[in-house]
Amino acid sequence: MKRHAYLILAHNNFEVTRYLIAALDDSRNDIYIHFDKKIKELPAFTTYQAKLFVLDDRVDIRWGDKSIVEAEYKLFEAAVVRDYGYYHLLSGVDMPLKSQEYIHAFFAKHFGKEFIGFAQYDYAKEVERKMNRIHLFPRSFRAEDENFIYWLKRGVRAAFIKFQEWINYLRNTDISFKKGVQWVSVTHDFVKCLLAHKAEVLAFCRYTFCSDEIYKHTICWNSHFRDKIYHKSDEAIGCMRKIQWDNGRIHIWEEKDYNILMDSDYLFARKFNEDQIAVVERIYHAIT
Repeated sequence: MKRHAYLILAHNNFEVTRYLIAALDDSRNDIYIHFDKKIKELPAFTTYQAKLFVLDDRVDIRWGDKSIVEAEYKLFEAAVVRDYGYYHLLSGVDMPLKSQEYIHAFFAKHFGKEFIGFAQYDYAKEVERKMNRIHLFPRSFRAEDENFIYWLKRGVRAAFIKFQEWINYLRNTDISFKKGVQWVSVTHDFVKCLLAHKAEVLAFCRYTFCSDEIYKHTICWNSHFRDKIYHKSDEAIGCMRKIQWDNGRIHIWEEKDYNILMDSDYLFARKFNEDQIAVVERIYHAIT
């Protein structure tokens, strides 16, 4: 079985990331980290068995913007030259829930499957708004400083969306968009497919909203890789990630959730926080 590549998008909570890297530190793995370009002083991480690559070419990531897609492409491009069996896209606040022995055996058993979680609800209107309308000022969906300029951009953006709805303006109508969990575990062949469609992806992601949850699913569904999806009818099983939402906000796992996490069949979980580092420590010691 070929080595695995872990591709990590990191921007905060680096104590969690430190445990994540330690849990992935296995001779069968290589680890690639993209730090948000806004981070001026990068944390130092060490591995003893896995090779660790920190990307020099970094993107200033803004929430909801296609800069997230660009950062993911940086990771895929950095890793694909070494031809891995699987590429696991994680955030820096994820953790594996199983040992590396278990994870490698699992992917060897299901080799060739694409672990991409597809949303199961009717998201047609949501995708229409996110991908078929023009979103002005996409780097300002969230503001570090909610000043007058931020609120002005927000108002203009909302008004322009309403105008597009009024005149029934739609774009990207020739693309059948799919969506789901951003985080995936995919094969070398699928990564090459993503890279072959890079120009097309970056074009249709311009002035969109949260396209990171859409472009990989869209490319997969509209290709022969659709037949290789591990589980099409369950989003969580499809990507083998334990993610919980509370009233529209992602749940931060706490120590009281430990048994729920460890008794599950999922391979990875998100989201963790330094304020709840005890559960991260318990998971790490359980799987290593």
